[in-house]
Amino acid sequence: MPDRLMLLDTASLYFRAFYGLPDTIRRGDGTPVNAVRGLLDMIARLTTDYDATHLVACWDDDWRPQWRVDLLPTYKSHRVAEVVAGAADVEVVPDALEAQLPLIRRVLELAGIAVVGAPEHEADDVIGTYASHADLPVDVVTGDRDLFQVVDDARQVRVIYTARGMKNLEVITEIVIVGKYRVLPQQYADYATLRGDASDGLPGVAGIGEKTAASLLKEYGTLEGLLEAALIAGSGLSAPVRSKLAAAADYLVVAPTVVNVVRDLKLPTLEEAGAQLRPVLGDSRVELERLATDWNLGGSVRRLLEALDRRQ
Repeated sequence: MPDRLMLLDTASLYFRAFYGLPDTIRRGDGTPVNAVRGLLDMIARLTTDYDATHLVACWDDDWRPQWRVDLLPTYKSHRVAEVVAGAADVEVVPDALEAQLPLIRRVLELAGIAVVGAPEHEADDVIGTYASHADLPVDVVTGDRDLFQVVDDARQVRVIYTARGMKNLEVITEIVIVGKYRVLPQQYADYATLRGDASDGLPGVAGIGEKTAASLLKEYGTLEGLLEAALIAGSGLSAPVRSKLAAAADYLVVAPTVVNVVRDLKLPTLEEAGAQLRPVLGDSRVELERLATDWNLGGSVRRLLEALDRRQ
């Protein structure tokens, strides 16, 4: 099959698995394994249905980077469980999910699935970098709209959107984004900046909603072009909109840096990361099958192994 890279917004998927499957799915000692099993089933299905030959599980080495918080203190502030001086803040994560994360990492390692993060950056930035520089078609799997900004039909970069569940996956291309939001993918970050996003703590510009944001970007192209027009008396920009932009001036200076994914991280190449999918053999397969038995992961591990066995 032709080479195709799949990039997982891993946290988005294991949170979805955790909340989507009953926590009665447990090991014999009572330890929950619903997120582990759900994630493995997702990977098996996604790689099979979308013919992935390469896979990177992109990881949040820092879910709320300080440099983003310094620019915009409200960034993801509602998700902070504990502020830690000199280190990454602790995210609100259910204890039953937190307990499964080491096992998720171990199972992915044994399955030969590349896990890549970057210091002081989110998985979105890892995805943005790989998606922007890959020389093969890319599928980004996420439930977050933030990553619509990386969609690029010319480079065959699309998003497999999971927000409506695994039974209702949506393939997001340029035409889908234009149809839904009336902006191009390269305008999506500016659009999100203007309208705001409560899920990420982005206040947006008061009085500018989705329709107005889209119409302004259609007229002026970019947020930068819009702000330049606001300074020109004869630009045609209405007085009310000028007033709203002026009131949000401080926010609009910093928000684009916060909202735009980083695209130039120094990351291992796909070859260095071991991104090519292969059958699991030898000791790794034996250990993975042992874990499947010990941790009640049987069906999910079997389906993942079967999906990888097709990569002969």
